[in-house]
Amino acid sequence: MSASSGGAESAGTGAPAGRGPGGPVVLFDLDDTLMAHREAVHDGIDDYMRARAYAPVGAAAQRLWHELEERHYHAYLAGELSFEGQRRARAREFALAHGDALDDDAAGRWFDEYFEHYRAAWRLHADVSACFDALERGLPGVRFGIITNGELDFQLAKLARLELGERFEHIVASGEVGIAKPDARIFELALERFTASAPVRRGAYVGDRLRTDAIGAARAGLIGIWLDRHGVRPDEADTRDAEAAGVIRVPNLVDAARVLVERL
Repeated sequence: MSASSGGAESAGTGAPAGRGPGGPVVLFDLDDTLMAHREAVHDGIDDYMRARAYAPVGAAAQRLWHELEERHYHAYLAGELSFEGQRRARAREFALAHGDALDDDAAGRWFDEYFEHYRAAWRLHADVSACFDALERGLPGVRFGIITNGELDFQLAKLARLELGERFEHIVASGEVGIAKPDARIFELALERFTASAPVRRGAYVGDRLRTDAIGAARAGLIGIWLDRHGVRPDEADTRDAEAAGVIRVPNLVDAARVLVERL
């Protein structure tokens, strides 16, 4: 991945690079970027397994739940399942793997009960506050937004619970607009919402998924920041496309803020 900003000259507005009226715009992913989603999932599924007397609790069950989440949530994003349908499908398969056969209604109740354990574990990553503080100090007039693949009401509930919503001028959710990352149109739509109130001379996007977040954003004309907290080794195609797009890889949000202060 490149250490340069690649094709992010104007955040898609046609304006010259540099700071100016309206201030730069920094957009974020939510789950596993700002909110510690995976950690909350692990805590939630462990607690719920104990409540239902499933065994064994631990890493293998967490991996299965994560795999089911990835598969069924992407089916939802592709329009193959409804939001509720992907939840029920995930619950049915996980429960069946533990000897618990569920019909559709029971799967819905199962997920609702699991969700309360997951919700109780919602928390921000430890570097979130320092990131925002550094950006506000280093980029006077900076404006913040969220682009998330998910249902708007669900993601707003997370932001409210985490006391983070007031930081963001615009929150764009795929479930609301009918477009999902990495489609360039969702990034362009977000920038249009910002531009409606003030010019956007420079913009960036920070997310934990290389292709969905960073490559998608860079191809849409933003500085694409890949937040790689876990030292992931991407495949050859993702590596090649990230380098071509000028994606910048960082291990934490504090480093993301440092890079953005230098480049926006």
